[in-house]
Amino acid sequence: MDAEELSFRTTIGVDVKGETWNCVEILGSADFFGTGKSVRVDAKIDDVLLVNVGTLPTGDGGHMVSLNAKARKLLGKGIGDDVEVTIVKR
Repeated sequence: MDAEELSFRTTIGVDVKGETWNCVEILGSADFFGTGKSVRVDAKIDDVLLVNVGTLPTGDGGHMVSLNAKARKLLGKGIGDDVEVTIVKR
């Protein structure tokens, strides 16, 4: 694995103030990015490539990537489904 790339398996859905959002949490993101602020990344979720997307801070120092309706349709997945994720720093 490249130092600028992070790969992991996770489940779609991040709890935000009692609501589950259509996002994937980036495991170990604070250490990977060196910040808790939003950063731009390329993300590969299963076989769907999301280019130059902004991460969202989770509120506890971590990050997440939002999956819009188009991405979820391409994936054929939603909240509760497992995905393979690769994050590349921009």
